[in-house]
Amino acid sequence: MTTPGAPAQQPPSIEVVGLYKKYRAHNVLEDVNLSVSPGEVYALTGPNGAGKTTLIRTVTGLAFPTRGEVRLLGRSVHKEGTRARAYLGAVVEAPARFYPQFTGTQNLMLHARLAAMAPGAQPVTRARVREVLALLELTRMAERRVAEYSLGQRQRLGVASAILAEPKVLILDEPTSGLDPLGIGLIHRIVTSMATSGCAVILSTHHLREIATYAHTVGILTGGRLVENVDLRARQAAYRFRVDDPVGAAAALERLPFVKKVSTRTPYAIAHLGGEARVPEALAHLSGVGIRVFEASPDLFDLYEYYRERVEQP
Repeated sequence: MTTPGAPAQQPPSIEVVGLYKKYRAHNVLEDVNLSVSPGEVYALTGPNGAGKTTLIRTVTGLAFPTRGEVRLLGRSVHKEGTRARAYLGAVVEAPARFYPQFTGTQNLMLHARLAAMAPGAQPVTRARVREVLALLELTRMAERRVAEYSLGQRQRLGVASAILAEPKVLILDEPTSGLDPLGIGLIHRIVTSMATSGCAVILSTHHLREIATYAHTVGILTGGRLVENVDLRARQAAYRFRVDDPVGAAAALERLPFVKKVSTRTPYAIAHLGGEARVPEALAHLSGVGIRVFEASPDLFDLYEYYRERVEQP
């Protein structure tokens, strides 16, 4: 799986400006600023207690900031209420809560009726309910009471409710918590598909190595502060070449005009080529100077190690 291409430059779908949140004397969030464009997947991560859920609650309008502003599609969440949230789908503090005595289909139909009450909202059909249940691989559970669902099934039903009205903004709090590897992969594919269709996505997660394969940006939150926004598109421009002479290969690659940076990590020569289209040219050049190449592949940025270094800084 590879990280999607950069979303086209458009006005942000989600804007958080100078956000502070204080409970009594304790600052939970301090001067948080971020923006998410249409088609962008923004992953929020950080240690437990960093303020991730508080930030998500504030962005979705479930909590009020002490200071600062949140805008969804240009509207203030805390001043324009339902109008700002008309195109928002969200799961906060998963697993989402449902009526346990009702079936999955009945719960989603209730959710659809509530969503249809928002200004400008389009009605959600029963066919759409069946469609999202199938997307989340819940068809066989559709007519069973939610009380019979496993944790993972309730988690997937929560995501189904969030995407039911085809939102333009999707916010998910730990959507893969409690899921097995197949369930995690399913949520990843759905999030990627939503982003490809132009939806702006924020999700919180601890699954760093998985998120690095499809998120565009990762925000590292610690101690209530957003200490860094990591642009994964810029970090994953390097390619590694397994060769018989890494030092010689690095020297040869460095002479190419489109190569920006070269390093070695035996048995690899690693080069920032500026894009996948340059790989054949680099291979031809290495072959032309007598370097034997056994493998060429993207040199993926290790987000987990970077995160550890960033969070563990004194």
